[in-house]
Amino acid sequence: MTKVSYIEDLDQWMSEFSFYIPVKVRFSETDMFGHVNNVSAFIYFEEARIEFLKQAGVFPQEHDEKVMPIVADLQCDYHRQIYFNETIKLYVKLGHVGNTSLDVHYMALNDNYELSLTGRGRMVMIHSDTEKPVPMNDTMKRQLMAL
Repeated sequence: MTKVSYIEDLDQWMSEFSFYIPVKVRFSETDMFGHVNNVSAFIYFEEARIEFLKQAGVFPQEHDEKVMPIVADLQCDYHRQIYFNETIKLYVKLGHVGNTSLDVHYMALNDNYELSLTGRGRMVMIHSDTEKPVPMNDTMKRQLMAL
């Protein structure tokens, strides 16, 4: 595997994941060569991220409707092709929880438990009126760290 900037020790990094969702690759997500189109990975990341945040009890935001998480950056590294009708396990974990943001990491394994995708992204909590970052409350941080 090519060196990925956000992964120091691949085996350790992989062992830290526990939450995942299964993703069945649909025909519409493939390109004319029969493998998953490169944009589909970001859709898979979004689906898994939302389920992860729901599991943590922080999505949707119930404490303040004016505070919302936005994706500030998103990165994907492609390691192995994924094809129509395959089922992948899309794992999610937190890389870091800061004051106003969190770093989310992703890993996709195919049916043979081979690494297909890795990714990471930064989410920032902002106020919808000002569009400025706002601190996460202690309850939200605890809920995120518990998962």
